Amino acid sequence: MVFTDTHTHLNSEQFDEDRHQMIQRAIDSGVNRLFIPSIDSEYTEGMLTLAEEFPNNIHLMIGVHPTHVKENYKKELAIARTWLESGKFVAVGEIGIDLYWEDTYIDLQKKAFRTQVQWAKEFGLPINIHCRNAFKEIFEILEEEKSDRLFGIFHCFTGTLEDAKQAIGYNLKLGIGGVATFKNGKIDSFLAEIPLEHIVLETDAPYLAPTPYRGKRNESMYVIKVAEKLASLYHKSLSEIAEITTQNSIDIFGV
Repeated sequence: MVFTDTHTHLNSEQFDEDRHQMIQRAIDSGVNRLFIPSIDSEYTEGMLTLAEEFPNNIHLMIGVHPTHVKENYKKELAIARTWLESGKFVAVGEIGIDLYWEDTYIDLQKKAFRTQVQWAKEFGLPINIHCRNAFKEIFEILEEEKSDRLFGIFHCFTGTLEDAKQAIGYNLKLGIGGVATFKNGKIDSFLAEIPLEHIVLETDAPYLAPTPYRGKRNESMYVIKVAEKLASLYHKSLSEIAEITTQNSIDIFGV
């Protein structure tokens, strides 16, 4: 079985002591397709190094994370654009709007998100969306930017069934991770109503570890726990979940 982790921060400082061992554990367990989202320019070189060390397993996205959109966001966008033009990246992400911590930079976040969505359409690449307390704002921009060239993944989906259907309407797959295994995660109550063709697996490691590891550091091999939850919800075998969600990731990323 081949599993795909469509969103894992393998270059996080939380993996500094055992990064290569952690990645190898994932590969050895069958999670051998790993996609790293970008945060800002400080993380790019580390991402590129990992992709060189694991060329058959690790693929990269480029973009400016909404929580890192500050007064200097135009400089960060310019750096991301230059990297995007290099052709080394398979998606624009993670990008979006985050109003959980504060709304000081909401206007800048909206501008940065729209700009990067437009880049993705220009380059024919998928987007990887970060949305926290901002479904309304995200959907407003997607509605204005929707086209046949807009597609990607709604990362760490935690919305309602109506939100899910709206996201799918913009050619987005739903990135399902550890939250689906939480007792209070809520999305497990309706997830089976969403056809599997719209679902991809993710961990968001080192964050949001699935049950039974909740509260501990997450890592990519734990995406299998998410797959096991989906197998239960959809009444499918684990191998079917692996095959379908991996094919969905291939359809999105093209690799």
